[in-house]
Amino acid sequence: MTMAVRRRRRQGGEPWYDDAAGRLVRPYTISNGRTRPTAHFDLLTMVMATGRRPVSCQGPDYAQVLGLCGGPVSVAEIAAHIRLPAVVTKVLLADLVDCGALTARAPAAVSAGPASRTDRALLEAVLNGLRKRL
Repeated sequence: MTMAVRRRRRQGGEPWYDDAAGRLVRPYTISNGRTRPTAHFDLLTMVMATGRRPVSCQGPDYAQVLGLCGGPVSVAEIAAHIRLPAVVTKVLLADLVDCGALTARAPAAVSAGPASRTDRALLEAVLNGLRKRL
């Protein structure tokens, strides 16, 4: 039994996504092999586009991230939308912050009560579950 494999193509005609196999470009190539962002981001850090067009941060992944940042959006949401690991997403976001295309705001300080720790743990568990489904 043969299975048709559909490939989505970039503008240059090269396949970048295979519906059966997933992304054909490994995440570490998107971040140029970097695994540490230049700025600290929490999964709940809110980022927003400044309206400036970046000169040094160009490419489809940067454009996709900028397209998601019209209003305040969390790092976790961006990672889920672009289907990349959080570490790679943080590197892309740090690049965009460094070139002035994004602003980042740390999550508001939460009370030290047990309910706030549970909420964060719950959110991280949900995010991990979503990653496993992808």
